[in-house]
Order: sequence, then structure tokens, then C-alpha cells
Amino acid sequence: MREGSTWIETRKMYGSKASEHFEVVELVPNEKIVLKVDGTKGTTGKGEYLFTYRVGGTGDQSNVHLHGEIGGLTGLTKMFGKMMAGPFKKATAKDLDALKDYLESNQG
Repeated sequence: MREGSTWIETRKMYGSKASEHFEVVELVPNEKIVLKVDGTKGTTGKGEYLFTYRVGGTGDQSNVHLHGEIGGLTGLTKMFGKMMAGPFKKATAKDLDALKDYLESNQG
């Protein structure tokens, strides 16, 4: 993975498959990765999502902090986006837990 890397991620959302196009826009090894999702290319057809993962820690422990931003929404989608803030936070927390489980099970 490097800056400019792209992929399509498909997952089940509300009983239907949803696909989004990801791009690595910044990568600082062992410190930070910034991912952009261009909603116009995905299932939603709208918006731009920016996810910044910061990695830190000491010794044999690491901490991953996630900051997300959503832009480019208008009208009803903007209102719906604000209503979805809580479920979105829960979904990203679940993603971070899955990342933790994956990393811990693939040590060594």
C-alpha cells in the first residue's frame, strides 16, 4: 500500500450490498494513513469521506485513533447524514475492533 493506492470495498449495509471506492491520499509509515472515499463513484452516489488513522503507542502496545469527515452532501442527504452520525460512529468502532482482532491474531 502506498499513496495513490485504490480499491473497492463491498459490504452489507442495511441488508443490501454497498460498494465504495477508497484511495490512500497520505501515508506516513507507523504514524498515519489518510483514506478518501469518493461517494460519487460508489453506491451512495454522493459525498466525500475522509478517514485519518493515527497510530501511536509505547513498547508493545499501539493505539489507533480515527477521525472521520463527511463533505459534499446537500439537501436531504445532508440532513440524513447528520441523523446517521451515531450509527456511523458505532460502525467505525466495530471496524476498529475488527482491525485490532486481525492484527492480534496475525502477530509473529
